[in-house]
Amino acid sequence: MLYRWLTHLFRAGLIFTLTGSLVSIPAVYANKSDGSDNTEMLVAELAEDESVEDVEHSEPLRSSEPKNDSGKMDTAQTSDEKSASQDKTPDSTAEPAVEEVAPNVDLKEVAPPPKPAEPAESEPSEPKETADQSKPTAQEADAATDESGVEEPAEVTEPQKATSLKMLGAEVLPGTSTRLAWSPAIQIAGLSQPTPVLVVNGSKPGPNLCLTGAVHGDELNGIEIIRRTMYDLEPDKLSGRVIGIPIVNLPGFQQGSRYLPDRRDLNRHFPGSTDGSLADRIAHSLFENVIRHCDMLVDIHTGSLKRTNLPQLRADMNNPEVAELTRGFDRMAVVHSTGTTGMLRHAAVEAGIRSVTMEAGESLRIQEHQIKAGVNSLTSLMDKEGMISRMFVWGDPEPVYYDSEWIRAEHGGILFSETKLGAKVSEGEILGYVSDPITNAQHPIRASSDGRIIGMAVDQVVMAGFAAYHVGTEAEVPGE
Repeated sequence: MLYRWLTHLFRAGLIFTLTGSLVSIPAVYANKSDGSDNTEMLVAELAEDESVEDVEHSEPLRSSEPKNDSGKMDTAQTSDEKSASQDKTPDSTAEPAVEEVAPNVDLKEVAPPPKPAEPAESEPSEPKETADQSKPTAQEADAATDESGVEEPAEVTEPQKATSLKMLGAEVLPGTSTRLAWSPAIQIAGLSQPTPVLVVNGSKPGPNLCLTGAVHGDELNGIEIIRRTMYDLEPDKLSGRVIGIPIVNLPGFQQGSRYLPDRRDLNRHFPGSTDGSLADRIAHSLFENVIRHCDMLVDIHTGSLKRTNLPQLRADMNNPEVAELTRGFDRMAVVHSTGTTGMLRHAAVEAGIRSVTMEAGESLRIQEHQIKAGVNSLTSLMDKEGMISRMFVWGDPEPVYYDSEWIRAEHGGILFSETKLGAKVSEGEILGYVSDPITNAQHPIRASSDGRIIGMAVDQVVMAGFAAYHVGTEAEVPGE
């Protein structure tokens, strides 16, 4: 009787589990009423009261292909799926999946961080808007003339409207602000942590300004500069878009380290690659998914190795577009520097994006004076670019330093500075002393030329050859 009862349940496709849950199992029926040998496969399903999440898997998933009861691939179903897939040819012209509309978030209110998003492949940036798109051509500007020679009035073109920004799998509508998440998709899947990206899309068209901070994880001033700048913007009064990544190197920031977990300097690996080192892959993901959306880029840094920098810009003044960009920063000295291969600024300029590096203060510290200078200069930049309209009072223009040099200590000991950051110095002037704590010898460090202290080491133990003072030399141009 028991055998017949179990056989009946098996034929019905049902069986009880050890826990008492009733589940259906695969069963094969032979339909022989018409003499054929056709079979029908019933797919196993969990009972409604059993949670899939309660099922433990002790081995990694090997294949997504169906298997039969013996554990072997089910060739019958696989062949059917393959034949069905062959009927679907890829359409190279198909539109990508529609991005989800990003929620409109008031950045002035405290809110939870953005939800992790599925890592996406490199997304092509949308065409950059130019002012010429709203201007009629020369033929359209001329009034049309009829056969009798009477001029007809030219058509009035509508003003250009702001458009949505599509990036990082989301669509940011005009007149909104939101928090997105960028992930380089190189971490362990279960431990991945997205990097927050703040976006403000103005209600009027304009350029895209990108702000990046903490490319070196121990540089804190830039994080606060970006936070204050982004949270002060009002979408309904903004022309263009501002994209801010306060903390690019999130692992380094969490560990208080300048470098990535692979001990590399991220700012030496842009624009990166898909098959290089960890730093190469992170740099490539950031550059393709975020930086290529920019028209302008300000990469914010501080001094390194217990050094501090006067608020300043590093820019390639031989590039006319970059040189013009620097004119928008109020009360910010400019140091001419083409940059080196691998720097974010250098890679962005090579990609046609106007870019500068902002230096402000020292690492591992929050310095109010440096932060205010950075926020003020970014506000002036947006005002000059027509992105915002505020009652802004410009200060006296700062000089451009086309030449600079580091003055190094010639002896080891403890450094005691006699000068201050931003001070003007003359050739031969004593900038500080290196004191030998054992012999009591005092070794002066002197300026090798006239100039201004644009960077310096904080008082600390130094060794011979340590770069102690960065002196900038102002350009001398006849007639100016």
